[in-house]
Amino acid sequence: MALRQIRKDNDDILSKKSKVVTEINEKIQILIDDMLDTMYEADGVGLAAPQIGILKRIIVIDIGEGPIIMINPEIASENGEQCEIEGCLSIPGVSGTVNRPAKVTVKFTDREGNEQKMTGKGLLARAFCHEIDHLNGVLFTDKVIDYVND
Repeated sequence: MALRQIRKDNDDILSKKSKVVTEINEKIQILIDDMLDTMYEADGVGLAAPQIGILKRIIVIDIGEGPIIMINPEIASENGEQCEIEGCLSIPGVSGTVNRPAKVTVKFTDREGNEQKMTGKGLLARAFCHEIDHLNGVLFTDKVIDYVND
């Protein structure tokens, strides 16, 4: 396992759409482990593969309840609304208010290749949306309502 460099806001890769993962092999497993290590080292709650320069549809999240690994995640449903402050490991020192769904259900493949569904509320719903946005080349700053001074 290794720490990867987190790409910053001015990196073109952050605005590109990620490719579907077609095979979960040893290389993907190593990437997932590296993503987790990198996220924890940076004190983040989520990390998407494009943030470390890999255009693959993989995200990792941990809001304090243990790691969640999602391959090819897709939002299946969303309900309600929440408007909260977000930040991003790729845009250090910047935070702002973003409107997101209050409850989100995501379909995805786990690291063992099993199809899964998971529903998150509050912070977890926000993390799902934020990280899936990264897979589509969208940053939270593209959706920010107003910036907050840190």
